[in-house]
Amino acid sequence: MLPRKEEVIEGYSLYISRASHVTYAPIVPYKARNALVWDVEGREYIDFLSDAAVQNVGHNNPRVVEAVKGTAERLLHFTFIYGFPVEPYLLAKKLAEIAPIESSKVAFGLSGSDANDGAIKFARAYTGRRAVIGYLRSYYGSTYGAMSVTGLDFEVRSKVGQLSDVHFIPYPNCYRCPFGKEPGKCRMECLEYLKEKFEGEVHAEGVALLLAEPIQGDAGMVVPPEGYFRRLKKILDEHGILLAVDEVQSGLGRTGKWFAIEHFGVEPDIITLAKPLGGGLPISAVVGRGEIMDSLPPLGHAFTLSGNPVASAAALAVIEEIEERNLLERAERLGKKAKGRLEKMKKRHELIGDVRGLGLMLGVELVKDRETKERAYDEAKKVVWRAYELGLIVAFLQGNVLRIQPPLTIEEELLEEGLDRLEEAIEDVEEGKVPDSVLEKVQGW
Repeated sequence: MLPRKEEVIEGYSLYISRASHVTYAPIVPYKARNALVWDVEGREYIDFLSDAAVQNVGHNNPRVVEAVKGTAERLLHFTFIYGFPVEPYLLAKKLAEIAPIESSKVAFGLSGSDANDGAIKFARAYTGRRAVIGYLRSYYGSTYGAMSVTGLDFEVRSKVGQLSDVHFIPYPNCYRCPFGKEPGKCRMECLEYLKEKFEGEVHAEGVALLLAEPIQGDAGMVVPPEGYFRRLKKILDEHGILLAVDEVQSGLGRTGKWFAIEHFGVEPDIITLAKPLGGGLPISAVVGRGEIMDSLPPLGHAFTLSGNPVASAAALAVIEEIEERNLLERAERLGKKAKGRLEKMKKRHELIGDVRGLGLMLGVELVKDRETKERAYDEAKKVVWRAYELGLIVAFLQGNVLRIQPPLTIEEELLEEGLDRLEEAIEDVEEGKVPDSVLEKVQGW
């Protein structure tokens, strides 16, 4: 007998640390298939989050489930630290094939956080330098290294400390330019800022790497302008600084390419992966140039359960599903369709200030006023709650940017239905049909 929904929700506050959880809507999931989720009471929801960008090939993808079952029945685990299980070898080989890095090697882990820790460690070991550059409003994870480079929330590090030699620069957000410029009328002041940082604060030849999200996810789905990464890479190369890209949220087809960085015409030195890689199982990967990945000694970045055969088999199934169902093209096509529909919503709803993204990695920024761009925090909470009432799972980032990331496998009619429900939620909020009382129920992050 399953516990009641209310019992489970109350139990979270009693037994689970608040450091591990945040609330958008009181959904207690029981089963899921592709883009649909059912709760313990049997209510059906359309998942526009892909379980936080995890389910690129859909919830409980049959190919992934079969791979998990078949591997689990014969080998739940055998650590590849001491042995040579087949599955992590096959996965590493496949990742090296699809990654836009020549002669690459792979290190496995369990989460995006430890993958970004690995990127820092490998870069420092390879270059012999210590300094690291991250971006303001970035999110790289919650382990010490990843947290230290994250530019989104400084509260935790104020309590527990951080790595040294970490510096931050602004991300090129053309909707909210940190330098007050208009799109197409700037000199990429964000890059000039980096140059000035090298001249007045940070010794460039002491910097090991710059860690970047090709599209800033938790900052609100911010897409950099054309040419930014090419010019950035030129500056980094001049000083022998490695470029590591966090593809934890944007990788494996989410934007219509294997890796989002491929949209911008540069070859990174290191790529980090997690979220969708395991199809729902915990696995991460650091993919980098071979000489970089061999710069640490044995066990320099190793975890007993990393390279788990079951998780590796699931990851191989995810990649096979993307290849055989041509999900890169599908993500691009459905992304254009969804973005077009959202742009039409923008024309009808003053609450929408901006629509942006690539493929099925989209953000809808809600504002109180389009001229001032004042963030619509309460309205975002109300939209999320109303969407939940309408049977749509959606969340917000930065307090006011709706996060739209359905599975790449979502049925087209279900995508349309989800967008219908989203527009209804926005309309209800604009018309004052959602009471202020719901603001206490939506915590958000």
